[in-house]
Amino acid sequence: MSHLASILVLLLKIQATKSCAGVSLKTQELYAIVFLTRYLDLFTNFVSLYVEWNRWKGETQNRRSGTNAVKQRLTAKLASDATDTYCWIFRSYNTIMKLIFIGSALAIIWLMRRHKVVRQSYDKSQDTFRYEFLLAPCFLLSLVLNNMFTVMEVLWTFSIYLEAVAILPQMVLLQRTRNVDNLTGNYVFLLGAYRALYILNWIYRYYTEPGYRQWLVWLSGIVQTAVYCDFFYYYIQSWKNNEKLQLPA
Repeated sequence: MSHLASILVLLLKIQATKSCAGVSLKTQELYAIVFLTRYLDLFTNFVSLYVEWNRWKGETQNRRSGTNAVKQRLTAKLASDATDTYCWIFRSYNTIMKLIFIGSALAIIWLMRRHKVVRQSYDKSQDTFRYEFLLAPCFLLSLVLNNMFTVMEVLWTFSIYLEAVAILPQMVLLQRTRNVDNLTGNYVFLLGAYRALYILNWIYRYYTEPGYRQWLVWLSGIVQTAVYCDFFYYYIQSWKNNEKLQLPA
């Protein structure tokens, strides 16, 4: 939820101020690539809410209007499908969240590139990070270090590696401009907090779930959190001293 909150904060900033000053388009494009390559399963495991709702509705109507024998069979079937129903709800939630992440990332990019007012505030001269130097190593690494050498698995692994460093263009931009407005600072903080909270979740699962091991994800998460450490320090200092956030050049 911290990740979703960070996106909402960024959209709020752009919508309220009609400005994307201090926001790195390079980072937003990297996150769009992360989401698009990670959530390719949307095309293979799509959950249709309309179809499932009508199936459940039809079974309920049959149970109400049928004979006792039919009612008993349908009741038993519905009871046995309870676990499947919970799984379907979980899958539906995941599908919706994936679509939100992809849609919001593309919407932010569109606002920064195409909105006639917002795009004028984008400082292209400062946002010059060469992100191809992130894309190429992450992709090559995903070809070598992955859990299974398939297209879906390699692209999923690539998204994990890329997410760990996707914030770097944003960090470089903030260091160049130095003064960071509150909403941009909160956006970056929430992004970092999301991954830090994941590490706590991994630690808990490691001690409570026998055999739980995800070395590639763990390593990427640690790297990603380390990237934020310097920002966290100055963010907390500015909050404690009630001062405007400033990063060293």
